[in-house]
Amino acid sequence: METGVQARADSDRAVGGARAALIIGALGVVFGDIGTSPLYTVQTVFNPSDPHPVAATRDHVFGIVSLIFWSVTIVVTVTYVLLVMRADNEGEGGIMALITLIRRAHAPGRPRTKLLLAGLGLFGASLFLGDSMITPAISVLSAVEGLKVASPSLGQLVVPITAAIILVLFLLQRLGTAAVGRLFGPVMLVWFLTIAACGLSGIADHPEILKALSPTYAVSFFFNDFSVAFFALAAVVLAVTGAEALYADMGHFGRAPITRAWLLLVFPACILSYMGQGALIIDSPRNIASPFFLLVPHWGRWPLVFLATAATVIASQAVITGAFSVAHQAVQLGYLPRLRVAHTSEETIGQIYVPWINWLLLVSVLTLVFTFESSAALAFAFGMAVTATITITTLLFFYIVRHQWQKPFWLVAIGAGSLLTVDLLFLAANLTKLVHGAWLPLLIGISAFTVLTTWQRGRQIVTERREHEEGPLRDFIDDLRTRTPAVTRVPGTAVFLNRTKVTAPLAMRACVEHVHALSENVVILSLETLAVPHVPASERVVIDDLGYTDDRITHASARFGYMDQPNVPAVLRQIAQAPTECIIDADEASYFLSTIDLYRGDAPGMSRWRKTLFLATAEITADAADYFGLPRDRTVIMGSRIEV
Repeated sequence: METGVQARADSDRAVGGARAALIIGALGVVFGDIGTSPLYTVQTVFNPSDPHPVAATRDHVFGIVSLIFWSVTIVVTVTYVLLVMRADNEGEGGIMALITLIRRAHAPGRPRTKLLLAGLGLFGASLFLGDSMITPAISVLSAVEGLKVASPSLGQLVVPITAAIILVLFLLQRLGTAAVGRLFGPVMLVWFLTIAACGLSGIADHPEILKALSPTYAVSFFFNDFSVAFFALAAVVLAVTGAEALYADMGHFGRAPITRAWLLLVFPACILSYMGQGALIIDSPRNIASPFFLLVPHWGRWPLVFLATAATVIASQAVITGAFSVAHQAVQLGYLPRLRVAHTSEETIGQIYVPWINWLLLVSVLTLVFTFESSAALAFAFGMAVTATITITTLLFFYIVRHQWQKPFWLVAIGAGSLLTVDLLFLAANLTKLVHGAWLPLLIGISAFTVLTTWQRGRQIVTERREHEEGPLRDFIDDLRTRTPAVTRVPGTAVFLNRTKVTAPLAMRACVEHVHALSENVVILSLETLAVPHVPASERVVIDDLGYTDDRITHASARFGYMDQPNVPAVLRQIAQAPTECIIDADEASYFLSTIDLYRGDAPGMSRWRKTLFLATAEITADAADYFGLPRDRTVIMGSRIEV
């Protein structure tokens, strides 16, 4: 009996340890962005250079702290933690998951509405790329600005030090985050405990600030001083930056660990910091210069600067990794051309490095740092990206609630109406900062959206014209049997990569028409990306019948999720183990790729400027052999020209 009790106790401890590890891991990856918001939110609200300044009066401080508390509660806790995180795509979250859920053909709802909402979701993903540029700049700047408090004489070094940290951060991306990632969770655990302790010290001096937890202060501030409160929302929204990460990273840690980490540590720590800063400003309005760092005594400011810098680097790492993931998913879903993707971990498939995106982000982030030079100046731009993404996420979520979960209209109307009212108030407040920097994320989002939709449209046009040149696969196979003179079959295994089972590969047609020969064993392999994150290996390959059992020509479909990386040699080894009419030598097989030389013409389908953009985007396409993991010494590339 004791042995059984001991075994259960050991099992419970193991489960508890695994849960604790997931929670600590989530602290390092999920909460870096939102966890560093206390660095700059309150300071930005009371920034005297704001075009709509908020005076640091007692009533305003109580109102602002109350607005921050209830904004975080409504947007993060209610919208994301309690609601949106329930809408997962086989465990994966993020705005791309919402897009794929809406795009599924079996989902009810009007096709035009679904197309519009999917486009809106794509714009939200485009805004996330803008967020990925702004977050490293504003986060690291805000941390290094602590130098002005710790040692005012070093103030002029803030921008150079920030640029150096960012440069090193991006240069290290190619090494992956597997080793460093193990340190992220403990560092962020120390960070949250530290900001909570600092906040408590401020509250201890002015405990009356706890009254701001009552919604009456937020409501009173909003209705009694509407103009000030409304414009203040543009800065208050900074307290919820990073909320999307809770949802986007759900596939890595699961909903439960993220929820526990938020409710038990991150949420209380952030609120304590905000309230402590509010208490400090009540004590002296001059503390608006840097309320976060002024919460600690002089001896503790240097350690806090170093800790804040480490936390903001972790926050930056999280959004950079998120940008890699979004770009990878966009490639798989057909919104971007193939980009070179390097997997930086043998254990974790989600840890990837996309060089083209990395260098684009590096140049963009450094440009922002040298242009804006302070976190306060960047704050106006930051809020716009956040509010627009949150609003789009809420809208897509409630569409799914109504049309896929079949919830009553009255319930959806109440929930969506309440939460969207809050989101739209934040969005409207940020629109007032349009000329002061809020235009930047919109410009980035519109530019990225234009590239994504142009590539999708151009790819559709090229696919239609390519299919016309390829011709039906069944007709091609029939022609091989009756062709005069007969096609010579040479020893070996040939793998022709193709997009579908419907058409014949251009490379295979070229071999027959120009070389008049084919390998003795032929595999036509079609790669298909499904609207799911991952496809299990057991469901990866489907062998198709082309109508004949004696020609040693087999068609196979390899199915991947939008977060999977295609590996053709691995798929071929799997096909070789299945019963087929071919004798497949996976280790000596030759791979044939059909490449397309695109050129701009007068064919209809897209305007000239979009054709130019499509062709320019095509230039960044990664080498197909690298992308599909093909051995260079056994890969043959054959091309064709197509007019756009």
